[in-house]
Amino acid sequence: MTAPATFTVALSNETATAHLMADLALLVGPGDVITLSGDLGAGKTAAARAMIRYLANDPMLEVPSPTFTLAQSYDLPFPLLHADLYRINDSSELEEIGLSPLPEGTLALIEWPERAPDALPEDRIAIAFSHRPALGSTARAAEITGYGRAAAQVTRLSGLRKFLSDAGFLDTARERMPGDASTRSYARLIGDDGTSILMNSPRRPDGPAIYDGKSYSGAVHLAEDVKPFVAIDNGLRARGFSAPAIRHADIESGFLITEDFGSGAIIEGDPPQPIAERYEAAVDMLAELHREALPETVPLTPELTYGIPVFDIDAWLVEIRLMLEWYLPDRGTELSHERREELVAMWRQLLEKPATAPRTWVLRDFHSPNIIWLGDRTGILRVGLIDFQDAVLGPAAYDLVSLLQDARIDVPEQLELTLLTRYIKARRAADINFDPAGFAELYAIMSAQRNTRLLGTFARLNRRDGKPQYLRHQPRIWTYLNRSLAHPALAAFRQWYAANVPPPVP
Repeated sequence: MTAPATFTVALSNETATAHLMADLALLVGPGDVITLSGDLGAGKTAAARAMIRYLANDPMLEVPSPTFTLAQSYDLPFPLLHADLYRINDSSELEEIGLSPLPEGTLALIEWPERAPDALPEDRIAIAFSHRPALGSTARAAEITGYGRAAAQVTRLSGLRKFLSDAGFLDTARERMPGDASTRSYARLIGDDGTSILMNSPRRPDGPAIYDGKSYSGAVHLAEDVKPFVAIDNGLRARGFSAPAIRHADIESGFLITEDFGSGAIIEGDPPQPIAERYEAAVDMLAELHREALPETVPLTPELTYGIPVFDIDAWLVEIRLMLEWYLPDRGTELSHERREELVAMWRQLLEKPATAPRTWVLRDFHSPNIIWLGDRTGILRVGLIDFQDAVLGPAAYDLVSLLQDARIDVPEQLELTLLTRYIKARRAADINFDPAGFAELYAIMSAQRNTRLLGTFARLNRRDGKPQYLRHQPRIWTYLNRSLAHPALAAFRQWYAANVPPPVP
């Protein structure tokens, strides 16, 4: 059994309470339970209100005490339940009001947990508030204890608070930022002298070793800690590209404070569409990055270097299998072992071409959510890069596919072709030996590989991780996939997919 983890925080006022709850919000999510105890007026409801407003990104949101309603639900980035058990006589009453068992996939904030102690889950975070009148009328202390699996979250919260204190940001206002499909979370730190970005990047659990003795992240070379981000950031900045400056770092714990690039986008409208000029700059930036051979190792610290992993055939095949493992079952399709292995064998042969192509830095998720428009800069410096921790060594075509076949927005086919031509012309101008036809073939191959993987990835995010919002992108991915399958080099794949892979639900 995991030993509880405990630490105490002195809170001088409600602002300090809000900062504490914002920090905790970075580390919790659906399924977590936080109990809030203390005497009347100790600050339980104020703490719950602060977390709810932070998650809602609305400091004025009305958050009433649930003393009389017993429970109040909120539709935030994930479902949240705020409950008050003060009027509960015993735990048997919880079932009548829908609090036993607690709703799945919901973050629960529970005041007065001592009214039904036997109904609390073993894994929970308990915050006990107490008055500290000697320090002022609004001063409080919060004793925070993590039980079971939540002990690790409380230990990390303590480390995060120390990191912010050491960096001089403990008393800085926080603003929630959207997360991504990973375990990372972010906050904007708003101080008198400007803003910075706080990144919480915990070490990624290895997961089961089901891919030839490796976890999925290990097999496809996804970053398992913050070190690759720091190293690639160093490499990009050293070569004059716009990656954020790292102002404070705890590399071992996975906490960073970086330069804030703001929120300038390369898309606009509703539904969002590419801004052609900004996509052109992004294409030019890639062409410049790919113009020269890049090193396979980059500095991590003055004493250490980081070896960039190779995006190889084995990794590509593991990604392709996601479509077989997650997408096809969702569509009610069950292929025989022989038919599945037939597809893998076809891909293994085709992927010899990109595997033997010249290697460059593949940033991997080079698309609209991860590109910040820096309008006060010039040329390709206007292209701000923020998500590159999964960078690998691979074919230059991959990042161009990520950009021009953006999984989250519709890139019109004519614009895609125009920008692909722009990239090819830029590469050809810098190197007369650059092969346009060969590159176009690699572009089609990597498009088919990436979009096959995304069908499976988004199905997995829905079913395994409880993120159904990604399913809405599958029809777009299907469109991109069929664009690439039209290339003559993929004729056999076009027939195989038509016979065996049903389209997504519109």
